[in-house]
Amino acid sequence: MKHAVLMAAAGLAACAPGPDGNRVEPATTNEAVGNDALANVAQNAAEPAKSILRPEIVEPEPTPPALEPVAATVAFGASGLVLDDAGRAAIDAVLANPTIAAGGPITVRGHSDSPGNDRVNLRASQSRAEAVRDYLVEKGIAADRITVVALGETTPLVPNARPDGSDDPEARARNRRVELAVDLPPEPVEPVVDVSGNMAGS
Repeated sequence: MKHAVLMAAAGLAACAPGPDGNRVEPATTNEAVGNDALANVAQNAAEPAKSILRPEIVEPEPTPPALEPVAATVAFGASGLVLDDAGRAAIDAVLANPTIAAGGPITVRGHSDSPGNDRVNLRASQSRAEAVRDYLVEKGIAADRITVVALGETTPLVPNARPDGSDDPEARARNRRVELAVDLPPEPVEPVVDVSGNMAGS
């Protein structure tokens, strides 16, 4: 009851005429409203900007592309048994591929053309494959990742002779090569658990 009387008295005082006989207006004026608006603007400016469409959401990092096996052909057409600049460039391109860093097995398969006897051609293909292996090891690849295979003249890319039986030097040069293959590492095998809860083989 006392609170109500005080509120009524305050209302009458606000409406009572002043010393000059005019009514006194309440203290809330346009100037006070304008000051409040300026204060709100200043407060909003101090806050960091937020996304309207997706507030407080951080964009996920892009997913790297899946690794794939890598294959390349290292030519020995002009160099015979020696790895030349073009061959090293072909291997360097493979070394720059992310699959190499995954640690999978590497196979180098050496090939030869057909002139000469089979034993000589097999030895030549072995030498070419070993030249590629040695360069990989020189570049930091572990030797135990690399398997060397010598195939001799058994798997030519193209026929070594023309249809009329004459020699084809350009075709033979294409067959003197090493095929370099980098596979993905094997996926880890999870231990098999039997129904009793024990790992198999333990």
